[in-house]
Amino acid sequence: MPHLTVHLPESRLAGKEPVLVAALTDAIVDVYGEWARDLVSIRLAGVPAGRFARGGKAVDTSASVILGLRAGVFDRPDAAQITARLGTALTDAITRVVGDDLRTGTMVELVASPTERTFAGGAPAV
Repeated sequence: MPHLTVHLPESRLAGKEPVLVAALTDAIVDVYGEWARDLVSIRLAGVPAGRFARGGKAVDTSASVILGLRAGVFDRPDAAQITARLGTALTDAITRVVGDDLRTGTMVELVASPTERTFAGGAPAV
């Protein structure tokens, strides 16, 4: 059950939410396959001006993606390829919708969730 939390400058996000949600979902599906489409969960968070900073200065060219996924993906023999594809696909989706000037400021963090620590609707996720 891939779940994404994406933080973007509010001024860059406003009005682009539906297109960005579709692009991020497609990015996950491109890596995992069509079976994953209905499992993708996305939360978009607009960050007010002045609250993204790099090098001690406020910027509006940063994005942060946290992708929670099952820990087992890191145990696969092709883990390095899958994780690289996820990082690239999610960055490409954001820059395609919001602007390529965000590319160097986009950070994708993959966070592993062990099966026994993943719940949906209050019950262990299968």
